[in-house]
Amino acid sequence: MSVMVARKKVVRKWEKLPGRNTFCCDGRIMMARQKGIFYLTLFLILGTCALFFAFECRYLAVQLSPAIPVFAAVLFLFAMATLLRTSFSDPGVIPRALPDEAAFIEMEIEATNGTVPQGQRPPPRIKNFQINNQIVKLKYCYTCKIFRPPRASHCSICDNCVERFDHHCPWVGNCVGKRNYRYFYLFILSLSLLTIYIFTFNIVYVALKSLKIGFLNTLKETPGTYPSMSLTVLTVLEVLICFFTLWSVVGLTGFHTFLVALNQTTNEDIKGSWTGKNRVQNPYSHGNIVKNCCEVLCGPLPPSVLDRRGILQQEESTAQEGSCLRGPGAQEPLATQGPGQAQEGHSVLSSQVPALAVSDTEMPEEKQRTPGELPVPSPDAGRAEH
Repeated sequence: MSVMVARKKVVRKWEKLPGRNTFCCDGRIMMARQKGIFYLTLFLILGTCALFFAFECRYLAVQLSPAIPVFAAVLFLFAMATLLRTSFSDPGVIPRALPDEAAFIEMEIEATNGTVPQGQRPPPRIKNFQINNQIVKLKYCYTCKIFRPPRASHCSICDNCVERFDHHCPWVGNCVGKRNYRYFYLFILSLSLLTIYIFTFNIVYVALKSLKIGFLNTLKETPGTYPSMSLTVLTVLEVLICFFTLWSVVGLTGFHTFLVALNQTTNEDIKGSWTGKNRVQNPYSHGNIVKNCCEVLCGPLPPSVLDRRGILQQEESTAQEGSCLRGPGAQEPLATQGPGQAQEGHSVLSSQVPALAVSDTEMPEEKQRTPGELPVPSPDAGRAEH
């Protein structure tokens, strides 16, 4: 006997999301597929800070103040927390249109533009939207089948439309958008302070050692002991890393500080959306640096609209075969049921078997009786009573 059993397989929505993103921890972590430079970022930060804490901090805490390693640890933890928050979060990806929604949008576009003759280029798919008495164009995304919201753009690397798209940063391994821009800005700001801090105290460390035994004598010390190895190899390595990192990170921090003050994105600045030939004013700016900074860095953070960990249920039917042993008197299950034998739910076999009525003609050892005649007991029955 074969039984069909329906099993429900739980599938999360992140497993079916389009685009070129990777997910970890059951959809809780969302990143781009290209993560090689992100690992390089982690290596540079962790390696430089590990060398600084292992060597220079120990010497400077004794010679100057124990607060030096404490403040460095605070900057390091804050930079790492903001980096991971930027890299592992949803930057503000906009879901793609469902087939019914895409068909409805196509019908709207055809009704608006009318029939385009063959050989002619169709008009651009643009909607005009007014923000603070300023006309803003909403462009149609042919990949996501939607009209993108204001300030949104399609990332060619992640293949998704991102709300308030700033740029795709390979150093953090993710897009930078509406939901993680403040953490990205705090990351580069804290990393700039940490780089300056380590670079400065590496120079102080070299100066203190040089005052004791001289700069040339310090460089001539043979590696083998902790101070000489730190100065000749590790400190010079840290100084070089911090020196080359300093210019790029500090410069990037200054550029984004300028953008935050104007309430502008990198994408808008590169395209010249508000500083082009038309000299159109930025409709998102409040005209006040403090208000712009508060909106970008302290405003409410919108929730993710992807619902990555939502559940999609898919039923899978599997057949299971089983056999049961039947005795000599076992009966086959009834194939059909009468009108009065229907039961609620699934059909089950009743545990009570109705008694079968046996007619007089089916008694092999008894004579047939006429109506009103009493049955005559057999001799065997009498002997059984005794």
